[in-house]
Amino acid sequence: MKQPLLLFVVIGWISFLVSCAGGAETDSKKQADSANTANIDSAKLKDTSAANPVPMADLKPDASFAVAAADGGMLEVELGKMAVKKGNSPVVKKLGAMMVTDHSKANKELKALAAEKNIVLPAGMSEKCQKAIADLDQKKGADFDKAYADLMVSDHKEDIDDFKKEAEKGNDSTVSTWAKNKIPVLEHHLMMSEDAQKKLEK
Repeated sequence: MKQPLLLFVVIGWISFLVSCAGGAETDSKKQADSANTANIDSAKLKDTSAANPVPMADLKPDASFAVAAADGGMLEVELGKMAVKKGNSPVVKKLGAMMVTDHSKANKELKALAAEKNIVLPAGMSEKCQKAIADLDQKKGADFDKAYADLMVSDHKEDIDDFKKEAEKGNDSTVSTWAKNKIPVLEHHLMMSEDAQKKLEK
């Protein structure tokens, strides 16, 4: 009777391991958020004395912002490259090139800032951003141009709101200042995107 019981236990353990592996998080953005949460929770446990505060303990909102900004920044660069390659209108190609240049620079700055603050950024784009790229890639010609311009308008409106929130309410002054300094760039992107949108409607 012992052998069947042992076999049952082994099979059960293997099934458990397989189910755990299958449930592993594959979304880069969620992986980064989880890593930051773990680091911050650990820092909070160490932050038991006012005489020896642990800066990381107060970074949760700033880390969440940084992860989202990195995810969005990577998306803007990839969409911009696509616009340069597939855009039918010169205004879309120009808009795409600007996005690649400006967001590549911002992404590089954010990586350096995150390293300084021990914030984990996503290694790649989230599944949501990958879907946005796949959806846009299905479009061609004038349909592509309109969809890209529309996406740039909606994305940058959301970005501006998120960056303003971090600039005004972020716990870390360095991250908040970086966000504040990027708002004029994002507002310029929104203006140019809306301008492209209007020109494509004519």
